[in-house]
Amino acid sequence: MRAAPGGSHASGLGAVPDEHLVRAGYALGVDDGCIADARRQALAFLDQAETDYPLSVPARVRDLAQLVISELVTNACKYAPGPVLVELGINAHAVDVVVWDSVPVVPVALATDPSRVGQHGLEIVEAVSEALVIEQEPVGKRITARLALSDAARSL
Repeated sequence: MRAAPGGSHASGLGAVPDEHLVRAGYALGVDDGCIADARRQALAFLDQAETDYPLSVPARVRDLAQLVISELVTNACKYAPGPVLVELGINAHAVDVVVWDSVPVVPVALATDPSRVGQHGLEIVEAVSEALVIEQEPVGKRITARLALSDAARSL
């Protein structure tokens, strides 16, 4: 991951926010059901986006969105006290998954180690995302993962 201006870290294509056709956000508790709830919310968001806009969200993107949400929300619930905020956005080219938590420490993906058990979450998110941006906020941090809607867009 490379450093980006303003105390953020980025990999992939750099700055993430593009104009979204639709965005939705919600707060999660840090209880045992929060990860499953986040995945359900993501699928409902993608279904609604397909219903309301001329978009097709491939099964691959649905699966990756659930994976990214699971990994980022798991880390937030595990390492940060307090609420976890999730925001989803979609445009004609990509889905953005944003997770905010209250701890300002910027996570770093560890070096690949097939013998390590656990702590692969950020490494996985980085591998499947077109772009990954981690920004320190006045309170906490915001992690944005962009998932390309098409394989052609992912290879750009």
